[in-house]
Amino acid sequence: MLILTNARLIDPENGSDKLGSVIIENGKIVDIIYGNPPKGETIDCAGKCLAPGIIDIGVKVCEPGERHKESYASAGRAAAAGGVTTMVIRPDTKPAIDSPETLHFAHSRAVEDAGVNVHLMAALTVGRNGREMAEIGFLQDAGAIAFSDADSVIADNKIFGRCLTYAKGLNALVMGHIQDPSLSKGIAATSGPFATKLGLPGASPMAERIQLERDMALVEMTGVKYHIDQISTAVALPVLERAKAAGLNVTAGASIHHLTLNELDIEGYRTFFKVKPPLRHETDRVATVQAVASGLIDIISSMHTPQDEESKRLPFEEAASGAVGLETLLPAAMQLVHGGYMDMPTLWRAMSLNPAKLLGLKSGRMANGAPADLVLFDPDKPFVLDRTTLKSKSKNTPFDGRRMQGVVLRTFLAGQEIYAKS
Repeated sequence: MLILTNARLIDPENGSDKLGSVIIENGKIVDIIYGNPPKGETIDCAGKCLAPGIIDIGVKVCEPGERHKESYASAGRAAAAGGVTTMVIRPDTKPAIDSPETLHFAHSRAVEDAGVNVHLMAALTVGRNGREMAEIGFLQDAGAIAFSDADSVIADNKIFGRCLTYAKGLNALVMGHIQDPSLSKGIAATSGPFATKLGLPGASPMAERIQLERDMALVEMTGVKYHIDQISTAVALPVLERAKAAGLNVTAGASIHHLTLNELDIEGYRTFFKVKPPLRHETDRVATVQAVASGLIDIISSMHTPQDEESKRLPFEEAASGAVGLETLLPAAMQLVHGGYMDMPTLWRAMSLNPAKLLGLKSGRMANGAPADLVLFDPDKPFVLDRTTLKSKSKNTPFDGRRMQGVVLRTFLAGQEIYAKS
């Protein structure tokens, strides 16, 4: 039995934030006490925050194909250091995870090396090319937790509708990327005066709304369970609100980078700020933050996308999109609390409880019987991020050199400590 005492317990399910103790036995939380704890092996948390481990949906690990960018071993170390106890992996590898064989390979690597919980998504179409449906039933039997073509949008409505209908028949979750492919092709920024000033090709925020309108129509037609990986614009939010009000089985996520950064950050053509979709106007950032606070947007994720130096040290238009985020998700998210946008339980509802509900996991809760996947952190401790210290193989973070608040002190998986800050 292990007792974590004198902790500020963040309970996203009940919306509470108060001092107490957590008793752990056989890898599970067996009791939560808001008084004097029983005697036993104890860890004094010194009044710091103890919360359910983060469940990060949409992590890219580059096995197979690009192991030099990120392996399951390096991603697992980064996750543990960032308080992420469960990674949900995207299928956009080389080759794509589009067959039971590639899924089994990735799962084997994860079990051997990751050191945290790992669930795998599989591609919706063969090769993520949008032309031929993948073997969704076989992939589900092989352990795929959801289906997505990641940022390869299926343009053919008939094919996409067929995929959604088949997924509905299997009660499978589909995750979609809502950027109209014709409007978004070859762009490097969000259109507007700032993109024009920099001479960068941009796409209107309407590219997101148009794709979301299309997807919601097909979701209504098929009745499939559908998760939008990232909403990043204000113009898309009314569409999401209407879909939820109509009773569609729809949830939505937002990337921590779009919640804490805006288009002005690409000043100087800094390619570490080049992400997909591109960073938005400040009004869009504020609107999406408010949507998370209200519950309209359900989930916050890192959208961890490793890129090596060679693919980032290029002219802005040619540089690869993406940023690592497993280790920076928690301190970046603290900006939303310190900025007064939401309280800690609301934040953890988006980073842990809601992802668990979406995926049917038992974790994500501070409750009796829940897995003891926990993160102990100091929400106020300041530090300056040095990207060279990140445990990810790739170091492409937009937060390099930034003064941040929020330090992970310990991470527990099934009651066992998997990370302790030195």
